[in-house]
Amino acid sequence: MNGMSDPVVTSVDAAVYTVPTDRPAADGTLAWDSTTMVLVRVGGGGHEGLGWTYGPAACAAVVRDLLAEHVRDRPVLDVPAALDAMVRAVRNAGRPGAVGYAVSAVETALWDLKARLLGLPLYRLLGAVHQSAPLYGSGGLTSYPDDVLREQLATWVHEQGFGRVKIKIGESWGTREGRDLERLRLAREAIGPGAELFADANGGYTAKQAIRMAGPMGELDVRWLEEPVSSDDLDGLRRIRDAVPADVAAGEYGFDLAYFQRMCAAGAVDCLQVDVTRCGGVLELRRAATVAAAHGLEVSMHCAPYLHRHAALALPNLRHLEWFHDHVRVETLFFDGADPPREGALRPDPDRPGHGLTLRGSDAERYRVG
Repeated sequence: MNGMSDPVVTSVDAAVYTVPTDRPAADGTLAWDSTTMVLVRVGGGGHEGLGWTYGPAACAAVVRDLLAEHVRDRPVLDVPAALDAMVRAVRNAGRPGAVGYAVSAVETALWDLKARLLGLPLYRLLGAVHQSAPLYGSGGLTSYPDDVLREQLATWVHEQGFGRVKIKIGESWGTREGRDLERLRLAREAIGPGAELFADANGGYTAKQAIRMAGPMGELDVRWLEEPVSSDDLDGLRRIRDAVPADVAAGEYGFDLAYFQRMCAAGAVDCLQVDVTRCGGVLELRRAATVAAAHGLEVSMHCAPYLHRHAALALPNLRHLEWFHDHVRVETLFFDGADPPREGALRPDPDRPGHGLTLRGSDAERYRVG
């Protein structure tokens, strides 16, 4: 193709879907009863690309009213230029939050469209480093009864071959330390000594509290302590990181490159988390991973496993990808091509272009709300 004949983006649209949770859901600092996906579809060159984010319905309005005009008529192949135009366009709207979610959904859809136009799976277009993406099972919500907690974790480890699992702690904003430790003991019993145990406090503890809790957590061999304090408290994260044996992780709320640079430069984490549905999309995901690599850190992909599946394989410093129960339910319900893990890892189909996913319109439509 030459510049004069390059296909251009001809359509940009967004739809909102809300899926009820399968049971009451809560972590240490939030409760919810449904999950909302904002799905973006971009067309051009006779193909369609899909991208999505998990956020409020307002994301769809941002796509339609603010972003679409800056993406339409651009060459399908020039995804970085489209991202740059969107970022410039949202200056006064503010990039963090729902606006950044919307940018991410459009950008990931554009990568899917580009790869489909070229007839390539996205991981081949980006250039793969890995053949598969290691997963960690993520669930163990604070609202789960003990039997549900045990069954979920045991299934991942003993039936599906996961080498690591994560549960939520910091219940009721860190006011139920005994219950947190009890649930960690139940988790360790369920998975046995051979699997890694992770814990996520969602910012529910204070720094000193997290350091105190690290003692009994160490006896259970907790290897990963996610957001023990707010991810905005870089000094607190650094003090915890210096004091505890578990790897301290954060970064899921990063919306731009400067956020990831500040977190890495502060020595706040042992592993940087990045979320392609929030950070700005695939290009920003790769740039954030490069920032982490420059600080000697690995990266872990946060949530949305099937949207991360291809892009993760192109990251030299990938550690793992989060197999978040809530998002797995939605993505396997909505898409053909969301193949199940094998031996605790995701492997893209080399014969499916783009993300390798096709929307099951009839299954998704009954959850559409906008």
